[in-house]
Amino acid sequence: MNAPLRFNDALLIAGHAFEPFQCVAWAAQAGGELSLTVIDRTSALIGRKQIPSSTYSDPAQLASALEQARAEISNDGYSLKPWTMPA
Repeated sequence: MNAPLRFNDALLIAGHAFEPFQCVAWAAQAGGELSLTVIDRTSALIGRKQIPSSTYSDPAQLASALEQARAEISNDGYSLKPWTMPA
């Protein structure tokens, strides 16, 4: 995947990266940061991440940012399903 990602594509990818938990993703303003909030089934906060547009539009950088966020969540004791960046 070499083409820049659109915002909606980045949202979909991020949504799947934190399963089995729910990832709520949004941008506060057009062209702004991608805000991710990961919650469990009881809506308890598990993690948060802000990803600049320059990062989420680049597939390799988005993959790296999501892997880092996944590692932080795993280090906090949460078990995530295996995930790889879609091709």
